[in-house]
Amino acid sequence: MDDSSAIQKCLAGDWESFRRLVEKYQGRAVGHALAIVGNREDALDAVQVLVLADYLTRQGIAVLRVDDRGVGGSTGSTPNSTTENFAVDVMAGIEFLKTHREIDPKQIGLIGHSEGGLVAPMVAAQNGDVAFIVLMAGAGLTGEEILYKQGVMIMKANGASAGQLAKQRATQESMFKILKEEKDPAAAEKRLREELSKSLTEEEKKKSEQTIAAHIKLANTPWFRYYLTLDPRPALRKVKCPVLALNGENDLQVPANENLREIEAALKAGGNNDVTIARLLKLNHLFQTSETGSPNEYIKIDETIAPVALRTIGDWILKRTTTQR
Repeated sequence: MDDSSAIQKCLAGDWESFRRLVEKYQGRAVGHALAIVGNREDALDAVQVLVLADYLTRQGIAVLRVDDRGVGGSTGSTPNSTTENFAVDVMAGIEFLKTHREIDPKQIGLIGHSEGGLVAPMVAAQNGDVAFIVLMAGAGLTGEEILYKQGVMIMKANGASAGQLAKQRATQESMFKILKEEKDPAAAEKRLREELSKSLTEEEKKKSEQTIAAHIKLANTPWFRYYLTLDPRPALRKVKCPVLALNGENDLQVPANENLREIEAALKAGGNNDVTIARLLKLNHLFQTSETGSPNEYIKIDETIAPVALRTIGDWILKRTTTQR
């Protein structure tokens, strides 16, 4: 079948033709997404969500996807929002789905990847309409704890020395201390710049001026400040619906062992008896089959999302919902 015929079938609702086109052009899709969003991880995320949504839809599971704040047709600003604000957005999505006549309001679930894995429990803890949640590389530790572990694991994968690791940790601790102490953004920016200057040589400062400015700008946003101290465990302890928490063993951004352990412990401490934990071999933070899990590998891997991750999610949801065939 040529592409023109496949496209016409897609427009007529043929999901098999859509799947074939996605598989054929997913590499190009990542390239186009990268050109639009300007960040390779965000580009991969966009295509990953497309592939996951396609897979689930072909299993009879309807999927609602919306743009982030400030992206596409969505208003607002992501850096100036917090994870709590995103939870409000998800609740609005649930209310929208409840008005759709083809959606069973008793079978609406949430799938959250990375930060979405923080949002889903926050919503489920407050909203009894959530029938299940799937946490893909979700957090069980505070943002600060994850950032320390993430920094070590990624730098080690890139060949950093013990001295470089120690320097990185000291810089992080100093910056996070400032952000927790200094509530005024302008004063925080000044202190952050002074702190970073102490750890860099003059040559490094000249070479990294733009990078330093970007790091300070991000760290000083409402989003990052909120994330830094956010502890997901209180919300997890309040979640009573079925939960699937899965992560890749090669995830260097949200380390699998520590976070899955804390997620499971918090859910069970709250009395949740329908908890499934899946640690998937060789998968990275984006659920691609990987060698080391380093973010430097993401764009080099042809696979968008490993079939085992798709099957694990789809099969688990179908076992906990009823579908009309």
